[in-house]
Amino acid sequence: MQLNLNACQLKADCVSKSRPLKLIAFGLESKRIAHKPKVTIQAFTKSRITMNVIADEQKYILQTYGRTPIVISHGHGSKIYDFDGKEYIDLAAGIAVNALGHNNELWIETLRDQASRVAHTSNLYHTIPQVELAKRLVETSFGDKAFFCNSGTEANEGALKFSRKYARVKAGVDAYDPAAQAPYEIVSFSSCFHGRTMGALALTYKQQYKTPFFPMMPGSVLAKYNDLESAAAVIKKGKTAAVFVEPVQGEGGCNPATVEFLQGLRRLCDEAGALLVFDEVQCGLGRTGTLWAHQRYGVEPDIMTVAKPLANGLPIGACLLKQHVADVMKPGDHGSTFAGNPLVCRAACAVFDQISQPAFLAAVEAKGEYLRRQLREALGSDPRVVEVRGMGLLVGVQLNTPAGPLVDAARDEGVLAITAGKGDVLRLVPPLIITNEEIDEAVAAIARALARLPMPPKQK
Repeated sequence: MQLNLNACQLKADCVSKSRPLKLIAFGLESKRIAHKPKVTIQAFTKSRITMNVIADEQKYILQTYGRTPIVISHGHGSKIYDFDGKEYIDLAAGIAVNALGHNNELWIETLRDQASRVAHTSNLYHTIPQVELAKRLVETSFGDKAFFCNSGTEANEGALKFSRKYARVKAGVDAYDPAAQAPYEIVSFSSCFHGRTMGALALTYKQQYKTPFFPMMPGSVLAKYNDLESAAAVIKKGKTAAVFVEPVQGEGGCNPATVEFLQGLRRLCDEAGALLVFDEVQCGLGRTGTLWAHQRYGVEPDIMTVAKPLANGLPIGACLLKQHVADVMKPGDHGSTFAGNPLVCRAACAVFDQISQPAFLAAVEAKGEYLRRQLREALGSDPRVVEVRGMGLLVGVQLNTPAGPLVDAARDEGVLAITAGKGDVLRLVPPLIITNEEIDEAVAAIARALARLPMPPKQK
């Protein structure tokens, strides 16, 4: 199939030097696109479109992102294409979001059907898709109740509020009395990432994310990840309200927790009367080869936060809570205008129904093992590669040099990847539907990219 951008009504309303090319894309029919669709652009060269989109982005959008110099056109499966006609194997997946890849047929048909019915109602009314999604999440997890929001950081903000109110109620004070005292400290861990809104940011490890916005929320305490002694030193009865931890860290460097660490945190929380919160925003919903990452560890939290892959690119987040936590929350304690709307929840049901199949999860685990094995074979002899680690299809290549140049070189070779850790980890979080053939192609491209980069000078 040939995709003619005239059909999208791609227009230039001005090409003068004083007003750069403005592109308006709308009305694109959501027909099935062939595996390698050809893109033709009439009247303007593709590089001209790319340059003008980038110029307008810099002119009109707040510069809070260091974007790569490409303009994405469309995608199919694990492949994505830019307006210059280049094809990429997408090992970033929108930062672990596009679990079913691009242009998933069932997802598209579900969206089309629900959009023709009702997209948004607010939470003043009942809708079937929200209830159906909650039922799926609760019946396949430790949780007894679900709360919906719009992102991972919102899910963690909700978990913070639930934890602090639980601590106040359990302490026997009037939760609505501003003078009442109760445990309020929240423990998180080195290399963690919980979000960029003010509460979640206070828990996040990287100081550079926090310093410009000081002062932070009081009561946040850091311990060392995978170090129970460090955790035990700060988890205290009468002080700690909750402990937040990622079973597998994503931005922190693709670091899996040890079984002993998570089991020990459960024991410490029980002894201190604190809640255990698992942040599975990145590692949850199939990414590690099990539906929820913590299911590998034999440990249940009191609260779990989820988001990224849940609607395959539409904004959604959720908290799953045990009943003892849910019991302290009352109408009006927390809420969201957009959260749990029928369009997003219907899409999430379609995503969940595909990922939750045992055969799908088994395939993710097998492909994750294959990806790590191929990376070790292709890169293991390079002195810049320290380790290949991860779980399922959340994979990190630890380098002893900055990973940014490798990300750029890999993009030139037709692979999209991202960094993690201290900027020295190549993070690979592809769509969960990636094939072994695509993994082989991507690993070969990464190996070529690494070979192109000059070796750092030897230290004397």
